[in-house]
Amino acid sequence: MRKLIFCARDIRDYLKEKTDIIDAPIIQKKLFDLMKIYPQCMEFCEAPIYFETGIEGLCLDFNFGLRLDVPEGNFHVRIGDDNGQIFFDKDISDVRLISFEKFFIRWKVEVSCDGRKIFEHEFNPECHSVQIVLRNRAPLGDTLAMLPSVEEFRRHFKCEVAVLVPEYLKEITAHLYPALKQVDRIGFENYATFYLLAIMSPLPYLPVDARNNCLERMGISILGLNILPPKPIFKPTAQRFCEEPYVCIGAQASTPTKGWLYPNGWEIVVDYLKSLGYRVLCIDKQKVQREGNYFVTMPTNAEDFTGDFSIMERANMLYYSEFFIGLGSGLAWLANAVDCPVVMICGFSQDWLEFYTPYRVANRLVCNGCFNDVRVGFMNVCPYHKGTARELECQKKIYPRQVINAIERLILDKKLTPPILK
Repeated sequence: MRKLIFCARDIRDYLKEKTDIIDAPIIQKKLFDLMKIYPQCMEFCEAPIYFETGIEGLCLDFNFGLRLDVPEGNFHVRIGDDNGQIFFDKDISDVRLISFEKFFIRWKVEVSCDGRKIFEHEFNPECHSVQIVLRNRAPLGDTLAMLPSVEEFRRHFKCEVAVLVPEYLKEITAHLYPALKQVDRIGFENYATFYLLAIMSPLPYLPVDARNNCLERMGISILGLNILPPKPIFKPTAQRFCEEPYVCIGAQASTPTKGWLYPNGWEIVVDYLKSLGYRVLCIDKQKVQREGNYFVTMPTNAEDFTGDFSIMERANMLYYSEFFIGLGSGLAWLANAVDCPVVMICGFSQDWLEFYTPYRVANRLVCNGCFNDVRVGFMNVCPYHKGTARELECQKKIYPRQVINAIERLILDKKLTPPILK
């Protein structure tokens, strides 16, 4: 059975070729190649379709987009949505149809044989089994940003949801979302499967370019929701490890180019916090992070709590922390998930990309926000000023006084009493 990819959008929106002949071999090859960004792409394309229609050889599911097996015969297939749009309307035989778009669409499928309608179905996950996959190496921040959407999908559609998360996140996922069934591998005996990806691409993995959408809304846009899910409620699983008030910091992100690059900035802030009587704990995974010409080291005047701690250990530590100071990073998302106030030092992205915190620190009087500029690719390299004196000025020209001002506002807002005043 040959495979045929069809597009809900005009194919010319995806390819440079100005053609609408979608079944041309060269066009089909390019569409298949574009889909390979998903690690299990070919598995989904080849795997059997278990949901039968009652008509021999005609099988339909929504695993990794719409998949429809049409047996040999005089068949006509029309595929659209519940709004009346038509995406595919052709006579076909002995074909597996696969949608290029993988996000939530209210698919409507009609199949006729010898001029008589024999089958129709409208996508509805209610009461069905649905699998939601977060890629095996998904960053901590991306996963924590999108997991609330998975729980909201389960609640909204009243369906059984199985979620596949990276191994290191299984424990906290179970703790925050006990109603979500966890699986260890991708299966195909489901009504539908969605793959949650936050990638910088205009291609049809997302309904909206990731650079034009905040991370908290990324999951709901893929899953067809129109409500921002509430934050989970975290309950600690361990007692606080010390009696003294402390502050956690994270000087590292996924790459040093996302770090706070003001010379000795972290040391200045740590000294300020210690002058207030706080213990200051650095909870990065590593003491030193290097990439290219940039490196970030643990502030020498902070206490060394770096190391390969589990996510739950970090979550408990952050829960009891007075507040967290970090970057647009996974640790900031973890702090937010356990309701620890966050001072976020971040100028390479716009304020709306990460979760909202009133204590975000950025210098908007220098070049900034390139991560969200669809005309360029940030890709951990300064796209505007690479090789010049202005390279990464968005992260270099955030001044310590700005960070200290945010800390002082947080202390007042949260009615905290620094230890030095007790």
